Parts: sequence; structure tokens; C-alpha cells
Amino acid sequence: MPSIRVDMFEGRSPELKKQLVEAITQAVVDTLQCSPEAVDIILNEVSRGHWATGGKLWSER
Repeated sequence: MPSIRVDMFEGRSPELKKQLVEAITQAVVDTLQCSPEAVDIILNEVSRGHWATGGKLWSER
């Protein structure tokens, strides 16, 4: 059973998250030839104050 973890900034709408998990699920089903029920996706929403790139917090950009 494939498990996919997506880390992203918080604040996206439920509809966008629904579209994302549907698209990821379909890509995994097409690629791995498994059933949609076998695909787990975990969305981890992170505040910009808890994410840094290049030594700078995203909340400070």
C-alpha cells in the first residue's frame, strides 16, 4: 500500500486539497497499477513560521 506524505503551507481550501488528493491518487494508481483504496495520502499543513528555506523563515519573506 503506497503512502504519500505532502508537506505544504497551511491555508489552502478544502476544495483544493480534495483536488490534490484526487490527482495524486490517480497518478499513483496509473503508475503502480494498484487500486485507489490502497493509496494513503497524509496532508501536513505547516505554518510559514515553522518552515525555512535557505536559512530564512517563510514568515519573514
